[in-house]
Amino acid sequence: MWGFAMRGGDVRTESLFSYVSCEGRVPRDHPLRRILPVVDAALADLSAEFAKLYAPIGRPSIPPEKLLRALLLQAVRSERQLMEQLDYNLLFR
Repeated sequence: MWGFAMRGGDVRTESLFSYVSCEGRVPRDHPLRRILPVVDAALADLSAEFAKLYAPIGRPSIPPEKLLRALLLQAVRSERQLMEQLDYNLLFR
């Protein structure tokens, strides 16, 4: 379907349930804007390695790219701060 075997596609679904885009929620000067292109480039370089880890048949999984982006967001100092930053974190969806 996406050319990734049973790895789910790394498709962003920002318009699925929101009338405001993820881009519109994140301030132009937010640090995540500088990090995202670096993260995306690194994950694109790893795409072939990820593909080797997944079976050619079966139900698609959550793409590892999405899981790794989510792990980066766990660097937030506290749960309270994470809850305050949820709008910003939508940039990684």
